[in-house]
This record gives sequence, structure tokens and C-alpha cells, in this order.
Amino acid sequence: MFNERVLSQVLYMQVDVTCIEDVQSLVMGWAQSGESARYVCVSNVHMCMECFDDDNFCDVINNADLVVPDGKPLVWAQQVLGVSAPQQVRGMDLMLALCELAGNRGTSIGLYGGSVEVLQLLEGTLMQRYPELDIGFSASPPFRPLNSQEDAEYIAKINDSGVKILFVGIGCPKQERWMAEHRESLDCVMIGVGAAFDFIAGKKRHAPKWMQTVGLEWLFRLICEPRRLWLRYLKQNPRFIWYFSKQLLANFIRSKSETSR
Repeated sequence: MFNERVLSQVLYMQVDVTCIEDVQSLVMGWAQSGESARYVCVSNVHMCMECFDDDNFCDVINNADLVVPDGKPLVWAQQVLGVSAPQQVRGMDLMLALCELAGNRGTSIGLYGGSVEVLQLLEGTLMQRYPELDIGFSASPPFRPLNSQEDAEYIAKINDSGVKILFVGIGCPKQERWMAEHRESLDCVMIGVGAAFDFIAGKKRHAPKWMQTVGLEWLFRLICEPRRLWLRYLKQNPRFIWYFSKQLLANFIRSKSETSR
């Protein structure tokens, strides 16, 4: 387990330099020692640009206890920024790794998000893979904002369940804001895993391995869900390339200036 965070700044977002084994070990350590008030963000280009456009959301991400690079472009960005051999930590892979370890160590986990159908499929898949896993809480909250009474009821149910790790799958940026808002009221470590519920449940298809390797997972998702994702990718991907190129140029000029002094 690592004790000190190593961060790289991609635009305005701070991204941890880490690997899935270290994240798994750190999260499980927090969970088993009873440390709450912690949340983990699984970052990609979409999240990076949300940070770029919204200072308040940027604070939410940069105040997280971990921000792992789920998207391949962020791993490449870390590499260009000078990180030696950065590693991708995909949200789905992290969730499965933690569920396996939680089952082995008797640590209860919870699921918050997704439809009722997705949660049923997800629970079935997880229990088939990890028979010893204790799923102490599972809820499909309404898509609309919760009122104060509903929110208090969910908080009470999660805490009463005794879960130590809560996977939150209500989409970016909603899930990150939700985790930050509930940091002080929930007695568990929260991890925002986005679409991992759907992928593990089999409701969404995985990109072929070669597309994951070359960073074209986004293209596969766009082909599968064009009506939902085309505007996001059309808006955010070119902007990310443009602004990150400007960041690299500014870093280069600054480095040259410091060298010439």
C-alpha cells in the first residue's frame, strides 16, 4: 500500500499516479479500519472537461481521496507529462477486484444506483463470481433529485446495513457530487463507478480488447449508444485535445524559460 499520493495535473484535474493493486489495497485498508468520509473518483475525459468548465465540480474532484485514471487518454496524458509507465485503472476492473477481496475478507459492500433490473442482474453476477461476497445494501434511487426526507432515509439504510464499501453508479457528474455531499454522513468508503453496473450486469457490451488497448473504447461506446453519447464526444473530445495541447505548450515554454535563467 502506498502512503503518499503522487498526482499529475491534467488541465485543472488532479489525477493519481497509481495502479489497481495499490488502489485495491488502500480502499480495503480504509474500509477495514473503519475510516469513512472518503470517496474515490474514476476519471475520464468527460470528467476532466466537466472540471474545466465548472470550478465547483473541480473542487469536488480535487478534494476526493483518490482520482484514478479510468480513461486511456488520461493515462497517455500522464505519460506525456513525464509519468513513468502510468497505468490505467478501469472502474469495472476496480469494482470486480474489490468485490473479490471483500468476499475473501468478509467485508460487506453496497450498491447505489442503476435500475431495479440492472441491480438484480448485477447482484446475480457478483454472487456467481464471488459466492462469499456479502452485499449488505442495494438500492435503485429515482433519477430525479431526492427530497430531504428521502435522502435521510437512504443515509440511514446505508449506515444501518453496515456496509464498508459503497459502489455508486448514478453517472458523472451526479455521483461525484453525491459522494462529496454525503462524505460526512455515511460510514463507508464510496467509489463512483459510472457505467460499471451496466457492464458487469451484461446490459452494455465491452469494447474488444484491441480497442481498449489503443484507446478507442469511447468509439465503441459511441457506436453502441450514438443517440446518448454523440453530443458529449463531439463537444468534449476535441476540446480536451486542444486545451491539453495548450497545457503542454505552456509547460514547454516555462521549462525553456527556467533553463535559460
